[in-house]
Amino acid sequence: MLQVENILLTIVMVLYFAAMIMNFIFVAAKKELFSTIALALQGIGLLLHTAALICRGIGAGRFPLTNQYEFATSFAWALCLVSLIFILKYKFRVLGVFAAPLIFLIIGYAAMQSREVKELMPALRSNWLVFHVSTAIIAYGGFGVAFVLSLIYLMRGKMREGGFWDAHIPAREKLDLISYRSVSLGMLFLTFTIVTGAIWAERAWGSYWSWDPKETWSLVTWIIYAIYLHLRLRRGVNGKSAAIFAVIGFVCVIFTYIGVNTLLPGMHSYG
Repeated sequence: MLQVENILLTIVMVLYFAAMIMNFIFVAAKKELFSTIALALQGIGLLLHTAALICRGIGAGRFPLTNQYEFATSFAWALCLVSLIFILKYKFRVLGVFAAPLIFLIIGYAAMQSREVKELMPALRSNWLVFHVSTAIIAYGGFGVAFVLSLIYLMRGKMREGGFWDAHIPAREKLDLISYRSVSLGMLFLTFTIVTGAIWAERAWGSYWSWDPKETWSLVTWIIYAIYLHLRLRRGVNGKSAAIFAVIGFVCVIFTYIGVNTLLPGMHSYG
């Protein structure tokens, strides 16, 4: 099954790369056909990506959520899923132009990680693993889409009216609203991640919180997005300021995932 997974992941990377190229051609040629092809490629890639994760789980004999490779490929899967949902729900094809490169970069990062299947350490042999890590994956997917939307928002004001971009990108007010909804989705699941992690930590190590680097930076990320929601809901802050907050939040997400594991090893160094 692991060999099948490797083959599927290779195909998935090719499909995501092809989707990215089709999105770029869509912008260059200004023809909807290429966007439709890109969406189809991304959808097929998502289905095969799901199959690859299932094969990984069967081959490893557990849920594929316990190391850098497994989390990265699951992160790319979640970003692909959430971006597709937002593209179809809001009929926002240009979102794929910006989301596709990010998806490809993350799946590319996953491909560079070790795919070796190792026996789980005792602390990971818990049913809380699935709840804790799967909610983190969805949270990161939501924050990733909000990041892309915020970049589009910041670029929107510099695009001339009446052109291709103006016809395919919603008004800044709608972009702001869609980004807010994506952040809200991510925040909901990040809260679940922290809560389930605390419960799991208490059962595994006898303490709800130990100020492990990943725990600390997860809390920092949560606080950044909590400030975003507070300022938006209580202070009426939106638009450019909110977009900048969403970008900073996602930079923190990436540091929490990659930077902490590289620079600040701790109890979460395995994932």
